[in-house]
Amino acid sequence: MEATPGRERLIEQFKADGLNVMFGNPGTVEQGFLDAVDAAEDFTYVLALQETVAAGIADGYARATGGAALLQLHSGVGLGNGIGMLYQSLRGHTPLVVVAGDAGVRYDAMDAQMACDLVAMAKPVTKYATRVTDPRSVLRTVRRAVKIALTPPRGPVFVALPMDVLDELNSEPVLPATRVLTDVAPSPASVGRAAELLAAAERPIVLVGDGVALSGAQNELAAVAELLGADVYEVDSSEVNIAASHPLRRGQTGHMFGPHSRELVGDADGVLIVGTYVFPEVFPELESPFRAGAKVVHIDLNAYEIAKNHPVDLGLAADPEQALRALAGVLDQRLGPQQRAAAAARLDVRTRERVREVREARAATDDGTPMAVFLRTLAERTGGDLIVFDEALTTSPLVTRYLPAERPGDYHLTRGGSLGVGFPGAVGAKLARPERLVVGFAGDGGSMYTYQALWTAARHGIDAKFVVCNNRKYRLLDDNIAQYWRERDIPEHGFPGSFDLSHPEIDFAGLARSLGAGGMRVEKPDEAVAAVGRMLSHPGPFLVDIQI
Repeated sequence: MEATPGRERLIEQFKADGLNVMFGNPGTVEQGFLDAVDAAEDFTYVLALQETVAAGIADGYARATGGAALLQLHSGVGLGNGIGMLYQSLRGHTPLVVVAGDAGVRYDAMDAQMACDLVAMAKPVTKYATRVTDPRSVLRTVRRAVKIALTPPRGPVFVALPMDVLDELNSEPVLPATRVLTDVAPSPASVGRAAELLAAAERPIVLVGDGVALSGAQNELAAVAELLGADVYEVDSSEVNIAASHPLRRGQTGHMFGPHSRELVGDADGVLIVGTYVFPEVFPELESPFRAGAKVVHIDLNAYEIAKNHPVDLGLAADPEQALRALAGVLDQRLGPQQRAAAAARLDVRTRERVREVREARAATDDGTPMAVFLRTLAERTGGDLIVFDEALTTSPLVTRYLPAERPGDYHLTRGGSLGVGFPGAVGAKLARPERLVVGFAGDGGSMYTYQALWTAARHGIDAKFVVCNNRKYRLLDDNIAQYWRERDIPEHGFPGSFDLSHPEIDFAGLARSLGAGGMRVEKPDEAVAAVGRMLSHPGPFLVDIQI
């Protein structure tokens, strides 16, 4: 094969893997590679003004497409900027293929400007991190990285690409990376044992995470839950694993405090865990939250997560869709008349509760606040046919009340714990799904971590919409420190001044306009109605700043 510079051959390798869009922020040590990118056909560079923004857009793009996304960072300083967002991707299992340049292998001994150990920096926030030092193994290494990123448990990978390595002539073959099939079915004996442990439960529950969505197992999950008459709680969940309207869906467990999760699961005598680890709180319970004698079955493709924190009676390393389908079949055969009747009764109770909740919700009027009026109007105007990227945090319950997460791919929740994913995530999702209306919600504090994403949307003609839930504070920190005070019998007092964002006031609409997007501020309910109309009719990115 005719040799060409490695920087050009690398682009062909990315294209062979379907990575035709690269998100990034340029730097000097990548200049030769980016010059080749600019000349490449059928290859798009999406420019962000800072690496955190580029990483957030790439994350949203990957989540919306269901595949990998390509992210370019600038040496150690750029990688350092992006690490917080890469942590989001690691925790959320987003398959990002991250590349960064450095000056060159020939300069390793010099310890010069911007020199650092990129691999050591990247390792804590990636599945795999490496540096290419031989020009004969550039494409081989990239293919390995793509394979690892896409193999469950999926996640970000990192490849450092020194400039002199990419400048060398390269004759490696351009071949698509191998995709590893993981549709692994458990053995009949294992499924039978799981059914035996769960069928006898009088108070069964199911705990699920995004492994269900990744395997497309939403229908199979619902079938098992209905056969068991088991409440379904979402754990570390940011995708649609079960429709919000399903009568057995009970919402999220705690993401902050272990005692909240313990309250939800502590009475269960049969527990099925699928596609998640337990439990992901910031302050988890050190002792098992499950009652003594409860039978616990854990299904996940990621064997590391099975019984990671608490013992289980049966752990199955298997694809959730395959395992749940098999489990539903065995349960359907094995459940006795009394067990079926008990399960049907539990399902009937939840169904009647859901019907009552829906009836009451339809009869109720919103509370008249600008945010509630805006969300109700948006739901009415769109019929709920939109993609929501939700980093509203303390306002999320209101968002999902009017825009419930019903269909796979229509709802993405922030994950990982760091702020700033909401706006760039919406940009990435809209780029991936240009035919859909995409609205990103973020708090005023979280939005400012990555507000430059609006500039990227304007530059590249990405018609995403944005909503600032503006309470002029880090409200979640207020709530969390109040819990801290209660636990330690500390008298309530004024919240720390560092939680307050009220002064100087941020002109979010003006800032949006300065970045090339449209924007308006909403203070009154009637303004909220008008804002929905302006947002939906505006050609291009548009932001609404709603005062709470």
